[in-house]
Amino acid sequence: MDGWTSAAPVGRTRTAEFMAGVYRWMAFGLALTGIVAWAVTSSPSLLRAFYNYQDGQVVGVSGLFWIVGIAELALVWLFVPAIQRVSLPAAAGMFLGYCALSGVTFSVYLLTYTSASIASTLFITGGAFFGLSLYATLTKRDLSGMRSFLMVGLIGIILASIVNLFLRSSAAEFIISCCGVLIFAGLTAYDTQRLRALGETGEERHALVGALALYLDFINLFLFLLRFLGRRRE
Repeated sequence: MDGWTSAAPVGRTRTAEFMAGVYRWMAFGLALTGIVAWAVTSSPSLLRAFYNYQDGQVVGVSGLFWIVGIAELALVWLFVPAIQRVSLPAAAGMFLGYCALSGVTFSVYLLTYTSASIASTLFITGGAFFGLSLYATLTKRDLSGMRSFLMVGLIGIILASIVNLFLRSSAAEFIISCCGVLIFAGLTAYDTQRLRALGETGEERHALVGALALYLDFINLFLFLLRFLGRRRE
């Protein structure tokens, strides 16, 4: 009994330390994305590099913007398979590199929506993320059964979004946005509980994988909420 009672606090301490590392890396990533996005929109030379102008107005994105977007997708797909083979500094560099590239593509939202609506949506997303993470931490319910449903839903909204690029249906966009909020809310809770289960044995490189998962959950939850709450610039 003494061995069990002494082991339990140790396990909880390791889990707390691991999750602290996950949230620390996630916070670094979000901050870097925000800084890069702000830098792009604040620099005339960077704006000209990533966006096309006509009569002083942004009318589209440049080829360089698409190159960054493709590099961003490639890096996120390569990250998990590569993380077990590269050094920890290299893994951290890949994670932060992805967050920096995301800042470039994220800058389009700073140009599209008002600063006030972005700030308010960010605040709401942060509150929702905190609540979902707290629920996943405190609940006794096993959320692993949600995985299949969430993965199917995620694939569904990706395919529906691609189709709606051609249909341009506002009704379809509204439904996709609603589903997106629900899917990424569920993924936030599921990923948090999954990472806490990994906490007793997880290494720093696993914390980077967890940080990327929660970073993606946060960013996507924010973007889908922004469709509802964001106010476009005049």
